[in-house]
Amino acid sequence: MLFTKGEGTYEIDFVKCTVSPSQMYFMVPGQVHSWDLTGDNDGYIINFSSSFFHSFLLSPEYLKQFSFLAGIVDGSIITLPENLRQEITAVFESIIEEAQLKHRVNRDMIRVLLLRIFLTINKHLGSRPEQKVTGSKVILIRNFQNLVEQHFHRLRLPRDYATLLYITPNHLNALSKDILGKPAGEVIRERVLLEAKRRLIDFDLTISEVAFQLGFNDNSYFTKFFKKYGGITPEEFREKHS
Repeated sequence: MLFTKGEGTYEIDFVKCTVSPSQMYFMVPGQVHSWDLTGDNDGYIINFSSSFFHSFLLSPEYLKQFSFLAGIVDGSIITLPENLRQEITAVFESIIEEAQLKHRVNRDMIRVLLLRIFLTINKHLGSRPEQKVTGSKVILIRNFQNLVEQHFHRLRLPRDYATLLYITPNHLNALSKDILGKPAGEVIRERVLLEAKRRLIDFDLTISEVAFQLGFNDNSYFTKFFKKYGGITPEEFREKHS
């Protein structure tokens, strides 16, 4: 999503952001989001399925190279400089033109244009000083984040992921602190806490059901975990978002 005009707030996974022109937001399936926009707003939104590129790209893992598609809020909100905003806006306009033609071949053109947006943003991020850590370290951390996404329901310790990555827990922690600014254990806990928040706003589920789905066999332990790392109890969180 690209804002070209407007103001207000936008909340993704319970993180509130101030909307301003030239901001791009990337979201992935499962994220919780809400709007509180004021005034005259304009921009572009594109929704596509996770399988949209499968028949087009040789590697189904291709999109995982883009950090802004990892579902981590801090890395998925990008403010574009003016020259880049103009370039990206032109690509959005081209996508709209192709979509209106409603021809099978044009779906491939839309895929090409979407990839152009991703590659252009990725190139922009790579030019920023804070993004210049590259090579095997970044690959390891991305693999760690992907593994956490797959296994956080049942694997809660850094050593579990270090084993899957064929490195030591100390090495994983050092890499996590160096690149993500936090230890590996915190990355895992934050993912569990986020999923708990996502499920707690589904009022069809009881708190005990949420705890069980996340691998907490003891409801009281889930409450202690949530309050320790979330600052409030699950009941208070649910009431706050009712």
